[in-house]
Amino acid sequence: MNKTVCPICGKETFFQQGQQQNRFFPFCSERCRWVDLGNWLDGRYRIPAEEQNVSEEEPPTAAEETSNE
Repeated sequence: MNKTVCPICGKETFFQQGQQQNRFFPFCSERCRWVDLGNWLDGRYRIPAEEQNVSEEEPPTAAEETSNE
């Protein structure tokens, strides 16, 4: 028996219990699965990224790139 908690509501849930499988795993219900999708679509989950230094120079042209190789 593999039990865990739902990441949305915190209710105990499972992947499989005997012959019964939770088709919404890792969520406890379809509702929590939809709430999670809504969070992604609304931009509530973000992956932190490092800022890149963008130079004010123009990018090299295709001819310049091939001559450097």
